[in-house]
Amino acid sequence: MARVLLIEDDQAVRNALEFALRRQGHHLSTAESGEDGLVLLREVVPDIVVLDVMLPGIDGFEVCRRVRAMGEVPVVMLTARGDDFDVVGGLEAGADDYVVKPVEPRVLDARLRAVLRRTERDSARSTDVFGDLVIDRAALTVHKAGRPVGLTPTELRLLLELSRSPGQVLSREQLLRSVWEHDYLGDSRLVNACVQRLRTKVEDVPSAPVFVRTVRGFGYRFGPL
Repeated sequence: MARVLLIEDDQAVRNALEFALRRQGHHLSTAESGEDGLVLLREVVPDIVVLDVMLPGIDGFEVCRRVRAMGEVPVVMLTARGDDFDVVGGLEAGADDYVVKPVEPRVLDARLRAVLRRTERDSARSTDVFGDLVIDRAALTVHKAGRPVGLTPTELRLLLELSRSPGQVLSREQLLRSVWEHDYLGDSRLVNACVQRLRTKVEDVPSAPVFVRTVRGFGYRFGPL
């Protein structure tokens, strides 16, 4: 089972989620502030971080950015609001998924497992070369013009999925199912936000992408190059 770092300032919510996730077999470490969570992150080396947005001190968005700067541990954000501000803000900060509170523990558990599965797959593929972009599917590394590209697990998963069939259009619904394991069309903003982040890392000119191209009204296509 996974080592989960839960960063949540509301003691009642924190205790309830800790109890429920332990019952699912996870190993829990908890923190009530972003500062404490970042200290624990170095000590316990979790498999995944569950992060509240509204925290005392530094907020969840900033904590997420600092987690990203420290490594590639997946982050699932907890938000009290499902509006675009919190959701898009969290995704742009590098979160791999978000869950709107209140959340049923079994739903949160399922979302954590989905994120963890995504990080574990695609471990036995070949190396693909697209111009100056090299994708090593075995090592799960990406290089651009000979330099390593730092991608989050979800960004890497999205790139692997799109580049698996260059020239083929994949709808947002297909990408939600394959990358995020979601079926809810309303979550297409997950795809859009992640595509934007990915373009800033692999494209020479993100506003004129060569690799991850939009097919208006349908979805996204890798290439043509």
